[in-house]
Amino acid sequence: MNCLTFLPRRQIGATYIEVLLASVLLAISLVPMTNAVRGAIDSSAVHEDTAIQQLHLTAKLEDVLAETFSSLEEAAADAGSASVPAIYSDGANAHNRRLVYLSLYDGDNADSDDDPFTGVDPGLMWIRTEIEGTLMSVESLVSK
Repeated sequence: MNCLTFLPRRQIGATYIEVLLASVLLAISLVPMTNAVRGAIDSSAVHEDTAIQQLHLTAKLEDVLAETFSSLEEAAADAGSASVPAIYSDGANAHNRRLVYLSLYDGDNADSDDDPFTGVDPGLMWIRTEIEGTLMSVESLVSK
């Protein structure tokens, strides 16, 4: 008698049960994977809008920074307050209207009142651009 006949045969390939089980596991895991991808696609549109608005704000800030300091001083004086939009703001009916605020700035707090808009440092201007009705804004200081 041959001793090899008593050894179990080596299985080649997968059985029907194994294939069925793998298919069921794959089908069950597809639902959460599709939901995760759908969420990522939906949020990418929101992030795209935010990035476009941020670029829109930065472009307006760069336009204002290109003005002469004396023009900015005049516009700040015309506005009268750091909370009143300056003439560099977009028109009233503009889509994603950008508001520009200007004010002379007290960088060293020389008057000790902790309000940067009361005592002023000569030649220092605060500039803020924001999209009306949103929390998006960009601020900068510019010197003479």
